[in-house]
Amino acid sequence: QEQLVESGGGLVQPGGSLTLSCAASEILFSSGIMAWYRQVPWKQRELVADIAPGGTTNYAGSVKGRFTISKDHAKNTVYLQMNDLKPEDTAVYYCNAYYAKYYWGQGTQVTVSS
Repeated sequence: QEQLVESGGGLVQPGGSLTLSCAASEILFSSGIMAWYRQVPWKQRELVADIAPGGTTNYAGSVKGRFTISKDHAKNTVYLQMNDLKPEDTAVYYCNAYYAKYYWGQGTQVTVSS
């Protein structure tokens, strides 16, 4: 059973930083496109960043220059380093993998507020 397990959400002040982690099964981590999405109740789920098996990355315009997606091959873990966080970054963040089909983590809440 392929799975994704997220951790690292929480409350942070504007301008602060937070790192999300997503532990993935071996096949998803090594062969799938790994990504982070986010969703607020009144909007569609949106792509934040993704990373291909070869390491090519892609970012939403709203987070480019502030967020970094990366992979730790020793831990089969994908990270989302979020810097200079803004209130509009508040959302539930979901880890995602695409390998023949889409797989989703359970989601982790990120709240940016003073």
